[in-house]
Parts: sequence; C-alpha cells; structure tokens
Amino acid sequence: MELRQLRYFEAVARERNFTRAAAALHIAQPPLSRQIRQLEEELGVQLFERASRPVRLTETGRLVYDQVLAVLEGVAEIVSIVGRVKAQGSLRIGFVGSMLYSRLPEVVRAWREARPGAELNLVELTTLEQVAALKDCRIDVGFGRVPFEDSAVERTLVQQERLCAALPASHPVSRDAEPLPLAALRGQRLIVYPKTPRPSYADQVLTLFREGGIRPAAVREVRELQTALGLVAADDGVCVVPAAVQNLKRDGVVYRLLADERAFSPIFMSLRRGDPSPELALVKKLVFAVYGQALKPTTLVGAGPAAEGAQVPHG
Repeated sequence: MELRQLRYFEAVARERNFTRAAAALHIAQPPLSRQIRQLEEELGVQLFERASRPVRLTETGRLVYDQVLAVLEGVAEIVSIVGRVKAQGSLRIGFVGSMLYSRLPEVVRAWREARPGAELNLVELTTLEQVAALKDCRIDVGFGRVPFEDSAVERTLVQQERLCAALPASHPVSRDAEPLPLAALRGQRLIVYPKTPRPSYADQVLTLFREGGIRPAAVREVRELQTALGLVAADDGVCVVPAAVQNLKRDGVVYRLLADERAFSPIFMSLRRGDPSPELALVKKLVFAVYGQALKPTTLVGAGPAAEGAQVPHG
C-alpha cells in the first residue's frame, strides 16, 4: 500500500467520478484506475460501486475512507511540523525530575523567547537514560546529576546544588533556623529515591551518609521524589533532597539546609560531543546566563557508587 494510492482513493471518493479525479490529480485516468484496482486487490475488498452514476463508495469503502482521511491529515501535520522545524529550529531536552524545581524552567522560557514558534520537547529521563537518548539522537541535550564518562558525550558541570533535609513537621529539629548538621539525621529512617535504575541520586545520598559515618535506622527506597515527600509528610522518615525542592511546598514537610561542606549534588549538562547545532550553542549561552557562571567541560571517571561520591569544585 502506497501513500499515492490513498491520495488517489480520496480524490475519487471526493469527486465521485474517475475522470474528474484524474483531472484534479493532473494524471491520466488509466493510471488512476489501475492504482485503485491495485489498492482493492491488496485490501481484498471492493471500494467503489463503479456501475452507479455518480460513482459511490461501497459500505467497506466508506469505512476505509474515514481511515484514509485520518492518515492523510496525519501526513499533512508531519509535513507542517518539518516545515516549521526547518524554518524555526527545534530542541529536545531530557531532564531528571528535580530539575523542574531548579533553574531549568528559566532556561526553557528564555529559549522559547529566543525561538518563538520553534518545536520544543521536554522528556523526563534518568541521567543514564539520557546518555542512550543522546547517542540515539532522541534528545539534543540532557540535564542530570549522576557523574559518568562516555567518549561520545560532552558533560559540563553547571552547578553544585546544596542539599537539604526534608523533615516531618513534627520532627524535633524542624523549627530550627540554622543549617542542620548531617549528624542530626543519625538513627533516623532514611527515604531515598529513585529506586531504579542505579546508579542514581539515591547513591549520592547513601555515599554522603556512609562517608560521614552516619548510619540511618533503616533505608527505604522509593521510585520518585513525590512519593518520598509523601512518606515524609506521613512521618515515615526523612529524605535528603536538592535545595531547589524547597520551592515545592507540601503540608507536613519542613526543609532544612544541610551544613556539611560535602552536602552538594552536581547538575550536569550533557551534549553529543562535536554536535555543531546552532540550537545547542544557544542553549549553552542561555544556561550560562541563567546559572551565572563560566561553563567548563568536567570529566568524572566512572558511573558507579564510588563516582557518586567524587568531589567536584563547588559552583
């Protein structure tokens, strides 16, 4: 089945006459009739009652006609999208969920202002999923937290974001104003996320506790940030989150910045190495403007739990 055949079928159904349909398509009638016959043979049905004047669709033909219209409308939309992309550009951004509470929305708004009408797709992916998506050209840029090394991906340390403790409102230290020592969480039930895939931000938190010699009473792994905060609100434990998550107000949850000098989580921007796209050059410029710091490629070896605890300069 060819797209051409569907267009020919639609024209005959619309004109209800083979001769007029051929004229509208700017082709001779014999090739038109031949293509319709081939379409009917492939489908194994008769689409037109040719003996009637004007030509009418059979009952099956009417069902096929509705589907063909949908297909042709879809093709027209694809052509329109491609035309807009060629004229105005496009960008596909992969991000981990916590980026939405950080400064990524500011970058996105700035890009929309710079490229009004251009295509923009935002896709939530873990850091490691972003690597595969970049290599497969399913995204153009990724924002994540897990250090790794890959020769096909250029990574830039955008920021070292402070961490804070998300505490139940009833917690004894929830009302203190000063930054909280990590040691204050010793013996608490610790909630970490995401549960899978690993390594992930959860490993950064566990490494922070382990290297600080702080043992929680228990560790509970959950799939996402929202679940973790819900459990905190239910007084089921405490959670360590990036400081920007404080913008997410939730009843029953109080946030306290952590005082420890190691209580930071990196934010990395990932690009395909050597990608010359002008859209990516614009993204780099906007990230520089929003985060307000010089961006230099940063290489951290490994992607396992040991790398999660690797030290990078605070930004």
